[in-house]
Amino acid sequence: MAMAMAKLWMYCLLVCLGMALNNVASAQGVNPFEPDGGRRREMVPAMFIFGDSLIDNGNNNDLPSFAKANYFPYGIDFNGGPTGRFSNGYTMVDEIAELLGLPLIPAYSEASGDQVLHGVNYASAAAGILDITGRNFVGRIPFDQQIQNFQTTLDQLADNLGAIEAAEALGKCIFFVGMGSNDYLNNYLMPNFPTRNQYDGQQYADLLVQKYNQQLRTLYNLGARKFVLAGLGRMGCIPSILAQSTAGSCSEEVNQLVLPFNANVKTMMNSLNANLPGARFIYVDIAHLFEDIVANARTYGFSVVNRGCCGIGRNRGQITCLPFQTPCENRDEYVFWDAFHPTEKVNIIMARKAFNGDPSIVYPINIQQLANL
Repeated sequence: MAMAMAKLWMYCLLVCLGMALNNVASAQGVNPFEPDGGRRREMVPAMFIFGDSLIDNGNNNDLPSFAKANYFPYGIDFNGGPTGRFSNGYTMVDEIAELLGLPLIPAYSEASGDQVLHGVNYASAAAGILDITGRNFVGRIPFDQQIQNFQTTLDQLADNLGAIEAAEALGKCIFFVGMGSNDYLNNYLMPNFPTRNQYDGQQYADLLVQKYNQQLRTLYNLGARKFVLAGLGRMGCIPSILAQSTAGSCSEEVNQLVLPFNANVKTMMNSLNANLPGARFIYVDIAHLFEDIVANARTYGFSVVNRGCCGIGRNRGQITCLPFQTPCENRDEYVFWDAFHPTEKVNIIMARKAFNGDPSIVYPINIQQLANL
């Protein structure tokens, strides 16, 4: 008798749990991009991603390019191994996608059919705001071309949903944009580019953000409304730059060089918020996040803040991570994975702070608040 009662209670518990889960799913609505209007747990229908190697997840794999990461030990901690991500594991946008309740967003080069329904990643290593940026690496997809690729995806969505439904759904999606690093590292600071002789630091920042403004307005005109703009980090402190100093110290010249860009982006963002109806732009202060991680390294569990986990030469930054090179074993103790890019652990910390941080980190609201608008 006792056994029968126990089974009955267990059955009732499972039924109630199933009903509760169904009620939660019903309350969370539907994804307008799903062909059957299926139930979802996502905070937003989709996320569309534009940027460079910090968030590229494989768009350069099939290009004639020197900027690739589709080989081991890249992806050593990623389920599935090397994918083209310039990390040992997750990038920042991978973690943001999970926090939004989305699956990992596919690369444009690999996405087709229903794969685009949760968003697409258009980011390309060596890409910049300026088309000429990154030409040393040969193949790359500049921001202008990334926007054109998005338009191709948009045409596919409009064909499937109808233009009006697609536009309505698009207004709820997150557009993550992280551009500008290569316009300095693989343009202005390169001796074979003319820009350093043509512009001082402020003039170059003005040039970049004038172009950036036009590009973001193009995305707005295509239907984007919720934007996350990632600022530039303290690039004078990455292993590649540190390796150029015999003392292994940060280049304050490089750190100062990018300050006008970040300042201009904030000013531009405030103007876009004021002048584009329905648009909400937010700014992630990557430089502040990096400074916090370095200043409180031990609190976060980091013991190595000034050299790559995988690389060759001074600060493991003179030559970046080579195919089948043996990386450090204690990767979670390193801030940098290679000469240019942070480890998965740093990417996850930054993503979580951008998602629910205060205005000193992400301004004027965070990604979670943006998603809920």
